[in-house]
Amino acid sequence: MKWYKKDQHFLIDEHVLGRITEYGNLNSLDTVLEIGAGFGNLTEKLARKAGKVIAIEVDPELASSLNRFDNVEVIVGDAMKQDFPHFNKVISNLPYSISSPVTFKLLENKFDMGILMYQHEFAERMVAIPGSKDYGRLSIAVQYRANVEIMEVVPRLAFSAPPQVNSAIVRLVPQPPPYEVNDVDFFMKFVTAAFSQRRKKLKNAILNNAAFLGISDKALEKLPPDMIDRRAETISPEELAKLSDILFEEKI
Repeated sequence: MKWYKKDQHFLIDEHVLGRITEYGNLNSLDTVLEIGAGFGNLTEKLARKAGKVIAIEVDPELASSLNRFDNVEVIVGDAMKQDFPHFNKVISNLPYSISSPVTFKLLENKFDMGILMYQHEFAERMVAIPGSKDYGRLSIAVQYRANVEIMEVVPRLAFSAPPQVNSAIVRLVPQPPPYEVNDVDFFMKFVTAAFSQRRKKLKNAILNNAAFLGISDKALEKLPPDMIDRRAETISPEELAKLSDILFEEKI
């Protein structure tokens, strides 16, 4: 029997497969991107509803099994190394080892909606709000680019080679940023720095990352003292954006 990588968990529960497809609200005009198509359990459901499915699968042996569908284009390769063809929806049981990078790669593309399977803990971090234990860099970075919602939690036994933890189906709808920043790249660096030391006050996290941010220690004097005396996990994305804009103007 062929050995598969530890993050290859094939979704086999017919009810869950059916609900994922229904969440996608598919019709014959849709072109669906599927990342990590595996044996085609989900691919088959998508092919019946959508006009076209683009299935990316890194394993040539698994990919060869996908040629049984007339309206499925198969791309054999690593999704992180592929330029995505045009698609308007993405529906996938994602390889969990690339959850974060593939999500942000997807969000660089224009599409209408994503229905994506993640580890439950990862999904909770995506939807987290300020003040919660899961709120952090991932929450802010995803919610800056999209509306995100957990549709349902999926038990381990819905998969062949069950993962160690439960999973979750997430709906991702790209949207314009809910607030403005002067420089998006700097803002994301600032958020990374802010949450690098979650238990420390924000001013300490900024000081310890001054070189990373390209600012001097004196730049903190420009920031509101009452705000930087709090921990990052208590500060809203909009407030962090304002702090980022101030520091961006103070870059060396």
